[in-house]
Amino acid sequence: MTNINTKSMKISNSYILLLLLALSIFPSCDKGFDELNTNPVRLTSIDGTFQLNFAIIQSAPDYGNLTYETTIVRQMITPFTGVGTGANLNQDNRAATQNNWQSGYRSVLKNLIDAIANEEMAETPNTNLVSILKIWKNHAFIVMTDTYGDIPYSEASSAFLNGNAFPVYDTQESIYNGILDELASAVAALNPTGASVEQDAMYSGDIEQWQRLGNSLMLRAAMRLVKVNPSKAQEFAAKAIAEGLMQSNDDNAVIRHNADFRNPVGTNLNGGQAPFYYLDAEFVDYLSERNDPRLPVIAVRYVGATTEGDQTEAIADRTAGVQIGMPQGFDNSSIPAQIEADGLASLYDYSQLDRTRLGNPEAPSFLVTYAQTLLLEAEAISRGWATGDAAAVYASAIEANMQQFSSWPGDTEIAQSDIDAYIQANPLEAGAEIEQINGQYWIASLLNGPEAWANFRRSGFPDIAPNPYPGTDLKTEDFIRRLTYPDSELTVNRANVDAVLSRQGPDALDTRVWWDIN
Repeated sequence: MTNINTKSMKISNSYILLLLLALSIFPSCDKGFDELNTNPVRLTSIDGTFQLNFAIIQSAPDYGNLTYETTIVRQMITPFTGVGTGANLNQDNRAATQNNWQSGYRSVLKNLIDAIANEEMAETPNTNLVSILKIWKNHAFIVMTDTYGDIPYSEASSAFLNGNAFPVYDTQESIYNGILDELASAVAALNPTGASVEQDAMYSGDIEQWQRLGNSLMLRAAMRLVKVNPSKAQEFAAKAIAEGLMQSNDDNAVIRHNADFRNPVGTNLNGGQAPFYYLDAEFVDYLSERNDPRLPVIAVRYVGATTEGDQTEAIADRTAGVQIGMPQGFDNSSIPAQIEADGLASLYDYSQLDRTRLGNPEAPSFLVTYAQTLLLEAEAISRGWATGDAAAVYASAIEANMQQFSSWPGDTEIAQSDIDAYIQANPLEAGAEIEQINGQYWIASLLNGPEAWANFRRSGFPDIAPNPYPGTDLKTEDFIRRLTYPDSELTVNRANVDAVLSRQGPDALDTRVWWDIN
């Protein structure tokens, strides 16, 4: 026993000596430990301007814009079923209705809300950057709430900041109150002599242009309320106009795509979806009946095409007189009789958006334009909410939109003589102002489906026929009034979704959002 204990003591003493040695040298090993285990190229913070630019770029309408919004308002249509099923058949395709939600919350709003929080916590916040971020944040929320109705707003996209992974849904009324108030305060806080934001992707740091965009968005948001809260609509419309709206096409909020970031709509129309989407008959007829010089710039028809492979430049015809839009109400199996009635070779013979020009992968995405803003101002004047000559503002809006076409690739410039002739032949008429103004807004919002659809719902114009497809999911409405929530929300955030459905109505395509009343 004694020998065993002595051996144990020797071993123990050896371990103690080793431990003491380790402790004596530990401080020298610890020196530089943090630096050694820190990735020298990993970001510890992000410039808020970069997050702003990412959010702007991610705001471009994409393929979902074709599946629902652009088709709902009868600008484009596909007769094909499958992944593109949506408004073409008035059906609830949950894989597509979630599109705005996922891109809005995961990409756009998360970056904007994070950048605002980081900048406001900085030792010397850049007030101009914070205000710009808030302006674009509210643009995103307008799109989101107009699409779905009640959505997370006050607690949106902030789980990574405060750990709340189950945000409550705010009422659309409270969301619009917040949007209008924050736009007003953000514009007021902008200071052209303050800190610069030179690398922003929209205006390269021109604060006065951001002020005009903020006011133009305020006017857009105010006009959504014309039916549900006209006094508030008038208050903020008058405020926006008085404080200064966009002044020219140079102020357009536009994403200029290039080879590094291509236009999502154009990419689809020049890829696998090239033979599947067509201009709607109502849209083509509306332009054709008015001898609109925009039609030959927008449209192309591959005359005599019998297969998708026949749609080649050799038979492309961009002449206004030959354009024939595809009627709604058909799928690819039921449309042959209509093709024969229209005297065409096949469905591939109908007119399409010209994918070499407006549908080009490097075509710009226009999100808020001078033309749209002027049209809203003309409506505000017509309603007696602002002073001015509504007819003159209306004419200037048409001119601005037609001049805007020169920004697209290819031969898209419209001659000033054609612009002048159209304006002279289509003046604003007393008693028809709201219909005419919003008919032009429909055209001016081509390819910005969320805005075209929202303005159609709030104004009721243009007076277009509903899609008569027999297999509709609509039960109470002629048109789709909102898109349905993602299945992920129904599963993960069910309690808050159920609270919404109890006040807003069923999670269905024909449930109206708060401001959309008859």
